[in-house]
Amino acid sequence: MGAYKKLWFTLIAVLTVTFTILGYYGAEIYRLAPPIPERIISTDHRLEFSQDDILQGQSRWQSIGGMQVGSVWGHGAYQAPDWTADWLHRELVAWLDIAANAMYQKPYQELDAVQQAGLREMLKLEYRGNKLDDTGTLTLTPRRAEAMQQTAAYYEALFSDDPALKSTRIAFAMKDNTLPGAENRQKLSHFFFWTAWAAATERPDSKITYTNNWPHEPLIANVPSSENILWSIGSVALLLAGVGFLVLVWSILRNEDKTVPLTGKLDPISGFTLTSSQRALGKYLFIVAALLVFQVFIGGFTAHYTVEGQEFYGVNVSQWFPYALTRTWHIQSALFWIATGFLAAGLFLAPLINGGRDPAYQKLGVDILFVALLIVVVGSFLGQYTAIANMLPIQFNFWFGHQGYEYLDLGRFWQAALFVGLLLWLGLMLRCMVPALKSGDGDKNLLALLTASVVAIGLFYGTGLFYGEHSNISIMEYWRWWVVHLWVEGIFEVFATVALAYIFMSLGLVSRTMATTASLASASLFMVGGIPGTFHHLYFSGTTTPVMAIGATFSALEVVPLLVLGHEAWHNWHIHTRAPWLNSLRWPLYCFAAVAFWNMLGAGVFGFLINPPISLYYIQGLNTTAVHAHAALFGVYGFLALGFTLLVLRYIHPHMVFNEKLMKTGFWSLNIGLLLMIFTSLLPIGFMQFQASFSEGLWYARSEEFMQQAHLQTLRWIRTFGDVVFIIGALAIATQIAVGLCKKQAQHKINPENTST
Repeated sequence: MGAYKKLWFTLIAVLTVTFTILGYYGAEIYRLAPPIPERIISTDHRLEFSQDDILQGQSRWQSIGGMQVGSVWGHGAYQAPDWTADWLHRELVAWLDIAANAMYQKPYQELDAVQQAGLREMLKLEYRGNKLDDTGTLTLTPRRAEAMQQTAAYYEALFSDDPALKSTRIAFAMKDNTLPGAENRQKLSHFFFWTAWAAATERPDSKITYTNNWPHEPLIANVPSSENILWSIGSVALLLAGVGFLVLVWSILRNEDKTVPLTGKLDPISGFTLTSSQRALGKYLFIVAALLVFQVFIGGFTAHYTVEGQEFYGVNVSQWFPYALTRTWHIQSALFWIATGFLAAGLFLAPLINGGRDPAYQKLGVDILFVALLIVVVGSFLGQYTAIANMLPIQFNFWFGHQGYEYLDLGRFWQAALFVGLLLWLGLMLRCMVPALKSGDGDKNLLALLTASVVAIGLFYGTGLFYGEHSNISIMEYWRWWVVHLWVEGIFEVFATVALAYIFMSLGLVSRTMATTASLASASLFMVGGIPGTFHHLYFSGTTTPVMAIGATFSALEVVPLLVLGHEAWHNWHIHTRAPWLNSLRWPLYCFAAVAFWNMLGAGVFGFLINPPISLYYIQGLNTTAVHAHAALFGVYGFLALGFTLLVLRYIHPHMVFNEKLMKTGFWSLNIGLLLMIFTSLLPIGFMQFQASFSEGLWYARSEEFMQQAHLQTLRWIRTFGDVVFIIGALAIATQIAVGLCKKQAQHKINPENTST
């Protein structure tokens, strides 16, 4: 540890405390998750179903795309309704009409204000107090049972090919006969009923529902709790305090490296000869380019479904490639190409760390990993297609088809295969890093931190295997966010920071001392908020108030380091002027500058927009979430993966010169297209939805009535401009990668001995 002992102890303490918090309250989620009744009956015995029916309904929901068809508890796609909020509102309205007709022989809307108020109070008492008995049985009044059956009838028609709801399916971008079979649709309705029951029912000995009074539903007084408001205020105060503290620390760290290292006349990495495993990385870069192009085209195709529902400029394609499938592929392809870019960067660095040498059979391992990745990509895509096309038997869906959980959509078999591939990558990395750590040469602190981040990347994806097909959604969400938030937004953030520091140090752009100090400090800053901050995704996923408190507190701290990255963007932007040879690395460095900018805006500003509990209460599941998702996933991790890809391309093809027209078009079109997409469409729609959610309830902000208004349709059409600019940028970057790889192959054919950079 040497001079960095305090920083190491700080990082170890941060990891120990934060993972203890995450684990302790994770155990609480297991203990206090909303119960699934053993049996549901009505007092007049006209209705009865079991826990198994609900769990089988969960399987049916997964098989049609799950969170890619609307959302449950606010998590999922945004075109169709949130089924929890929608079911709950429809059932409440049905109950009020049934009660009004029984008591006053009039529909509810024709009653006077006093009569309506009386019925609403009865409604609130019945729904919020409808708890399980000691045997795990949920008993419904005949009135609620009838309201539930009316709601179920609507849902069973909606998910069929009933012509009466054709226009609604178009509005929701659902294909006809989304779920074939009356029995399947009945089980699906049981599952949706349970999610709504948990959202309306108070926990034992509490005045707050299992989902912390979410969704906003005035009919039964589902409004923000006092704890929600308290911790929202606290999170803002902590954010301000954290920014002040960070500015002080940042200034101290910067002052430790007042003397800028002298940059040599030659690229230090050019002193190494390319190894066979590094030369084999070209095919990884090709996959990055191919999946990038696929992702942006399928994304534009998916976005168009939001305006035509089942058609693409008049051609009905939804029966073959429905919205749920194309959105799944859009997200999965993004994750695959971004991960491939990271893996390629690691495999390129590994021999450099090992003194410019490959361990025995390193190239064979690189080739095997590539084949494994191809199998996972193709296999998972085919599985998702067969599942949503209703071609895969339901008993095989979870393993080989569609898990139904956004970002972890691939079947469990393919998920496990991907984990094995990551372990193979980890093995290939450690074969180069461990000998370097064991050697007695120089300061190993930065390398030790890089090795730790590599190990974490290899292992933490496995947490996504800790839930099953019929796990309670609260438990599933806990582990899903270990992958989506902690693995992607935490571990990869640290790996990227340390890898860039190592690259900049190798290039002579920063001193080893500064690279190590900044990396250790940044790791602590990212982890202190990032690990417990995982809970900010779980405020309303059947968790308790302490989870909300921890999530709000620490997620505010998570934003703090991101807000100073505008300075880092400016710094990285001008690095290429430090030496003439750095100009050949200008475009990868520009990508790294874009990462810092989008980290500040997309992850920082837009992230905090939805972080406080009071904010997320009204906007979870609206287009404001998509703003953060696009700006953070592509803006941060997409540009980072592209920067790594272009850097590796430059070194495995040493004589290549970036095409200025292609790179300018690609870089600026991606940035401008993303800004247009956000500010001309997603963000305005999100703000309008927020107003609707606040005034009427979440059900209305996602309803056909609201979303199909003319001005919202116009805003979705306007998004086409941003999408087209973005697609042009992706095509330009992919073309540059493809051209670079082709030139590299031609040069090797002419002079195969020329492997020196």
